[in-house]
Amino acid sequence: MTQNLSFTAMLPATATLVDVRSGSALDAAGIRQRVNEKAAALSQNGVTSGARAVVAELNPVDYLVAIFACWQVGLVAVAVNPGLRPEECENVLQATGASLWLGPQRPGMETAGTGSSTPLRLDDPALILMTSGTTGRPKGIVHSVRSLFARVALNIAEIGPAVLRETLCVLPVFFGHGLIGNVLTPLLAGGRVHLWPSPALSELAGFAGYLTSNRISFMSSVPSFWKLALRLSARPEAVLQRVHVGSAPLSIEHWRAIAEWCGTRRVFNMFGMTETANWIGGGSLDEAEARDGYVGRPWGGSVAIASDGGARGEVLVQSPSMMLGYWQRPDLDEAAFSNGWFRTGDIGELDSHGNLILVGRSKSEINRGGIKIQAEEIDMLLERHDAIVEACAFGIPDAIAGEAVAAAIVLAEGVPFDPEALKAWCRARVRDEAVPSRLFAVAAIPRNDRGKIVRADVRAMVERQ
Repeated sequence: MTQNLSFTAMLPATATLVDVRSGSALDAAGIRQRVNEKAAALSQNGVTSGARAVVAELNPVDYLVAIFACWQVGLVAVAVNPGLRPEECENVLQATGASLWLGPQRPGMETAGTGSSTPLRLDDPALILMTSGTTGRPKGIVHSVRSLFARVALNIAEIGPAVLRETLCVLPVFFGHGLIGNVLTPLLAGGRVHLWPSPALSELAGFAGYLTSNRISFMSSVPSFWKLALRLSARPEAVLQRVHVGSAPLSIEHWRAIAEWCGTRRVFNMFGMTETANWIGGGSLDEAEARDGYVGRPWGGSVAIASDGGARGEVLVQSPSMMLGYWQRPDLDEAAFSNGWFRTGDIGELDSHGNLILVGRSKSEINRGGIKIQAEEIDMLLERHDAIVEACAFGIPDAIAGEAVAAAIVLAEGVPFDPEALKAWCRARVRDEAVPSRLFAVAAIPRNDRGKIVRADVRAMVERQ
């Protein structure tokens, strides 16, 4: 590149940001004006090209403007949750060496750097996404100009600009699924992006009405969002043309329920990672043929299975949108790659047509007397039961087998907890070693700010009961 990365200069005239809660909208010209003003303010305070700036704005439009302005003046944007506590903020600052904080001020934080900016080159760092917990040593995934635009181009080619014309983003914009898949992709396709991050329970009653009245054509979210939306909102008109569900396992029953509610079979179970700048690929409900974990083919790049001779093994990926690496963590970089392939940590298999079916995560594997059981497999089994709203399986110590299967479950309203009946139901459907030895009824299953279940947290919660 011979110029600074100006995301806004690439925006089609029809690109628009809408703040759902305030009702305000910025067209392409308005976005450029806001970004130019922010970039000018950064430049006046003094910035050094390649310096890191933490972005923690509360309002989603302000958040995006801050990221685009960082890129325009040659800064690396560090995307974080605006709700971080002071200790977490300090951890991020120490880990990234950031010299600016864009958002609510934190005690003792500098607000400007010194020096001059120079253009971002194609393979320079542009974005750091913090993906591990920020309470310990944070893990920052670094994306370049090249990897971000490679992912967006592949997304647009697969989905199509017409489908992206009215996109609803119900995810936070501080991680890849929300930022890259739900914002950068439709904006560069010339779409209107409706920003409604993390709707509250009280807001979800109006979800279907918003879809219908704004003729929303595309949205992507996580399974936990749909568990609430299907329960709290009436059905919309059949306006959605395509729906993505990702970031967590999706059972075939839940998949079908989402499709029925949305009025389209073009509901895709997505496979993606922050390391690959959001999506790797995805498969539709019709393609799945009633298979849990079906995610189809990759959208650019390649997928392979590393196994010891069996059909299942760790999923390996090569992608044009691969990260540069983990910020100043060469130890993690070395462990993450094998002969040029990225080790996803997911366990899967390829069907006869080369389509990928995900089984679970290697880290959540339960070892019962040498027999490996995927916790996600048990989640999806239990969620087929009419009485179970949500489930989370995990391993517990067992004196004989080493580990046994346990699960926390959220029961439907008014349903009594009968663990023995539930175990009997499981025995009729899966092998004996996969049947949970213990079941725990809980009011809710805790998730992190990305909507993902942290199994260790669930296990700790039930141990305290």
